[in-house]
Amino acid sequence: MEKENLSLFLKTCLKSGLQFDFEIFITLAYTGLRVGEFCLLKSSDVIKDDDGYFLSITKTMYNPRNIVNEYELVTSKNKTSRRVIDIDETVYNTLQRVIAFTRALKKVGQSYHDSDFIFVNTGKYPGYPLYKKFVQHRMNRILKLSGFDSNFTPHSFRHTHTSLLSEAEVSLERIMKHLGYGNDKITKKYICIRQNPSENKTRKNSKN
Repeated sequence: MEKENLSLFLKTCLKSGLQFDFEIFITLAYTGLRVGEFCLLKSSDVIKDDDGYFLSITKTMYNPRNIVNEYELVTSKNKTSRRVIDIDETVYNTLQRVIAFTRALKKVGQSYHDSDFIFVNTGKYPGYPLYKKFVQHRMNRILKLSGFDSNFTPHSFRHTHTSLLSEAEVSLERIMKHLGYGNDKITKKYICIRQNPSENKTRKNSKN
């Protein structure tokens, strides 16, 4: 998703999105998190200190059937996937708004699944984390309203984040840390594709 498309996508979230659509997708786009990592973010993962704002990423979701109350929290086995990344103030404030909402939601009923998750289900299973298919459904709705390619997935925001960092002349090493990669080949491929979209289109056509 190009920068201009991302801007329109987020504006559509603000104008026509459902609850927390904007917060979900700005977090994905500006952090480069895998969707499984995003779904299990906890308020304790959000850090503010004298050096700035950070996210601690140590876990991912296992929920192959995409059933809200059947998730498993899996510790990231790959050392490079367990990381602390810096985030900007916009993302930090965005997460704090959602955290304030979930804390208020806990007081509504005793059935709340209180495991400190930030983005939670508010329906039949309050407090349970969002799951991948839910995020994809929300994204599909905004894509349709924005008139964009329906082939975009939440994973596409990792490519977008890579592009944003590359355009800001962030070092390859720092980009790799943000994405949780130990091998620079995939990161370089992302950057190459983003910088040479015509070459990527040629590759796709050659496969057909």
